[in-house]
Amino acid sequence: MIIGQFFKGEIARFLIAGGSAALINWLARIGLSQILPLDQAILLAYGIGMLAGFVLYRSFVFEAASGSLSRQIAIFLAVNLVGAVVVMGATLALKSLALAVTPGIGATIAEALAHGVAIGIGAISNYLGHRLLTFRSIPALQSR
Repeated sequence: MIIGQFFKGEIARFLIAGGSAALINWLARIGLSQILPLDQAILLAYGIGMLAGFVLYRSFVFEAASGSLSRQIAIFLAVNLVGAVVVMGATLALKSLALAVTPGIGATIAEALAHGVAIGIGAISNYLGHRLLTFRSIPALQSR
């Protein structure tokens, strides 16, 4: 019963939708890293994850949101631009830290771990931005 109530909540739906988008992002980055440098792979994978996230958040998490689709897209992009900077910075910093602390780990494993943790860090700022800005409910104007 408690678990059922949890999955009905907005935060739980955000975690499921965001986790799905993050998994898509992470897996895309691994594949893209085979043909692109890490920084380019991160940004392209982030875009792929953003597209998945927008569709999932809009249809599954924030159904009661109001405002035009174009407004939601513009604010979604702005919130995710901040998130992309957070994820990029955190990935590169955590990769360097992982390689310094465990030099035998190898760059590929360090990148995967660092990127996975960084996506989690970015999720916090994204939830707040999307809840407060992108998909907020705007009360209807009352007629006089």
